[in-house]
Amino acid sequence: MTAETDHDLSREPVAAHEPSPRSGSIALVLLVATGLVAVAVGLMTLGRAQAQPYILGILAVLAMIGLFNLFAFAAGIIRFVDRNLDDPVMGRIADHAFDGLAVTDPRGHVVYSNAAYLTLTGASGPQDVRPVERVFIGNPDVSEAVFRLLKAAREGKRQQEEVRISGQDGSHGRWLRMRVRPLGTGKREAKYAVWSIADITRDRERQEDVFQELQHAIEYLDHAPCGFFSVNPVGELAYVNATLANWLDYDLAEIGSGGLKLADIVSGDGASLLSSIVAVPGEVKTEVFDIDFRMRTGKTMPVRLYHKLAFGADGAPGPSRTLVISRARDERSDPDRAAEVRFMRFFDHTPMAIATVDRGGNVVRANARYAKLAQGLGLDSASKSIFRAVNARDRHLLIAAINQAAENQADIAPVEVALEGTRDRWGQFFVTPVDAAENDAEAAIVHMLETTERRALENQINQSQKMETVGQLAGGIAHDFNNVLSAIMMANDFLLNAHKPTDPSFQDIMQIKQNATRAATLVRQLLAFSRRQTLRPQVLDLGDALSDLTMLLRRLIGEKVKLDLIHGRDLWPVKVDVSQFEQVIVNLAVNARDAMPDGGKLIIRTANVATDEAGKLAYKGMPAADYVRIEVADTGTGIPADIRDKIFEPFFSTKEVGKGTGLGLSTVYGIVKQTGGFIYVDSEPGQGTSFHIFLPRHHAESEVHVEQPAASATNGAAKEAAPATAEAKARTDLTGRGTILLVEDEEGLRALNARGLRSRGYTVVEAENGVEAMEVLEEQSGGIDLVVSDVVMPEMDGPTLLKAMREKNPDIRFIFVSGYAEDAFEKSLPEGQQFDFLPKPFTLSQLVAAVKETMTKQG
Repeated sequence: MTAETDHDLSREPVAAHEPSPRSGSIALVLLVATGLVAVAVGLMTLGRAQAQPYILGILAVLAMIGLFNLFAFAAGIIRFVDRNLDDPVMGRIADHAFDGLAVTDPRGHVVYSNAAYLTLTGASGPQDVRPVERVFIGNPDVSEAVFRLLKAAREGKRQQEEVRISGQDGSHGRWLRMRVRPLGTGKREAKYAVWSIADITRDRERQEDVFQELQHAIEYLDHAPCGFFSVNPVGELAYVNATLANWLDYDLAEIGSGGLKLADIVSGDGASLLSSIVAVPGEVKTEVFDIDFRMRTGKTMPVRLYHKLAFGADGAPGPSRTLVISRARDERSDPDRAAEVRFMRFFDHTPMAIATVDRGGNVVRANARYAKLAQGLGLDSASKSIFRAVNARDRHLLIAAINQAAENQADIAPVEVALEGTRDRWGQFFVTPVDAAENDAEAAIVHMLETTERRALENQINQSQKMETVGQLAGGIAHDFNNVLSAIMMANDFLLNAHKPTDPSFQDIMQIKQNATRAATLVRQLLAFSRRQTLRPQVLDLGDALSDLTMLLRRLIGEKVKLDLIHGRDLWPVKVDVSQFEQVIVNLAVNARDAMPDGGKLIIRTANVATDEAGKLAYKGMPAADYVRIEVADTGTGIPADIRDKIFEPFFSTKEVGKGTGLGLSTVYGIVKQTGGFIYVDSEPGQGTSFHIFLPRHHAESEVHVEQPAASATNGAAKEAAPATAEAKARTDLTGRGTILLVEDEEGLRALNARGLRSRGYTVVEAENGVEAMEVLEEQSGGIDLVVSDVVMPEMDGPTLLKAMREKNPDIRFIFVSGYAEDAFEKSLPEGQQFDFLPKPFTLSQLVAAVKETMTKQG
């Protein structure tokens, strides 16, 4: 520790080569300490009484010296100095530094400068030193930079600027790097700024030389007679030279701005070849490819690529270095090379994946389509075995075919196998042998054509044909069943009329009636599936219709299942049969309930689907148009993939025996299809099921208002949909008078129907077919009030009979009864004909109710 007089930092700078002398001495400290010890020892020899005055005097002197030092230190007359500040090594480093150094106080005065600063600022000595802003005052090229430096110095920040000082007398001038920073972090030191000035002229000249050489290299590369490009690992073009840009008819500046990818300039699947190089960590590979480039105009140009790619230690590819040689001239100048170009174009642009393999199935050479296929299957670049492209369960088939080719066997049968991957994909492999004398490394040529879409289309067609066949069969069976059921139900009604509820056999008769009604319901479901049921469509707001069903659905699904009804806004109208639409929703809701035995959520959601949106949906077979979508989704067990395509088939059910007929979803399918809509299902095991129903939007302006007899035939449809209502009507007075011509080719059914009508007071004349009915009409003197005729009959069917009778009597009333739907024969009727329709099977009360209602109409 030393004490020295405080110096004013604002005085003239201290010369860097005359540092302050080092103060303080250890010898002086030891000498003072030795003297004090000697005095203490001497005083001890004098005795306590004699030494006391001397000890007090010495202590008083030492106290006075200490007190003086304390006042001097507090007043700043003396101070303690860090010995490091007087270190000659640290001082000489700053004094003799290459960069000019200067320290300025808060007023901007220079309080320190080294020799380099004096030289760079042109000062003749320490008395001539000036701060930076005064040195370069008046120089417009430097003033802005100096201003930013001064601002940073005042704010206690760091700042760096590089400026060029113009030389005098036409010289090149100098480049200076000027920096400023605070002297320290303390509050007082932060007010002082340290300036640094370095001459970087030589570094700048070197940079300019390197830049000029780089410019020359780029110019040589840009105008080379061959193309060059670099592509990064994500497939973006990082660099393209001017020659290649000119070949492709692209603006070089446009390519340099980014956004252009390798796939944009490579025709076909050629880009897959470049990305199929097997990665070897730490190695550099160069491959040769013959592909086609695609110009900006869409034309193609054959090229040969020398593609160099370096891999990192982790196997990740870096940017490529690719040389491009145009082969367009070869097509015109060299016939052999032209043939090679044509072959390579054929090889790479064929829609088949082609590869040559060795005996172990390893790919030796492959075209671009195979490279794209391998990438699409998720195979890594290190996988060279063609067997990896095939699903494990079918791999043995391709192995056997390649083994046959290795034995030079001809006429190897094509192999169709499942491909590897996360989704179902199929491919057909054609394997041909390679002559071993020509190439020992290659054992077979494999052509592969993906057949996924073809198989999907075949399955769709087969499914459609199967459904159509089943529908035709169901429709035919339903007609015969309806005739049988009509006879059973009619005879059963006679038995019920003849027996009182107290009779012992009354319950047996009622059991027959209930089973007959149940059988009739099954037949109606078959007709719904075969799309041959009678529909009475009307314009409907689905939101209102679903809201009306809410209470019924809540009772059906129970308390464990939560019903969530979400209506779309401003739903378009649709034209559907209300009762049939309700049956669709009820069937889907019941199935959803059964799929959630432990409870869950049933969501019914509606929304409009515009034409553009419908065109983007992935559902096959549905044309782009305006639809209203009804989604019925549950959180149940889901549907396994292997039975998803069978759920709409009649009598297919996963439920236990006795818990379902298997006609629920088939009925839904038939109703939706007959309405002109589409239904699709999305389901995953354990993830729930969603049914999507698309009903075509109804346009009011397309409605043709024609008075049709179908309105009166609503009685039959209403009785079919709600037999309880018909039974209620039967309790009213259904007796009547008049002559009825009953035409039915089934003798037993005709007799029962005639008996029932006679029991209600009508006069009944019977005919077996249309020809006999025409004869009866001519013979009947009193005239015929009503004709009740079957539709399908031998010799003359019902529509022909209607036309013939209307020619003789235009006002004659007609009721058609049939096991087929009304639509099956309505198209064969002359336009504008009036008739009523009663579908089979029907009860006695339904028959006489329809007859009375038709008889009471005004002619």
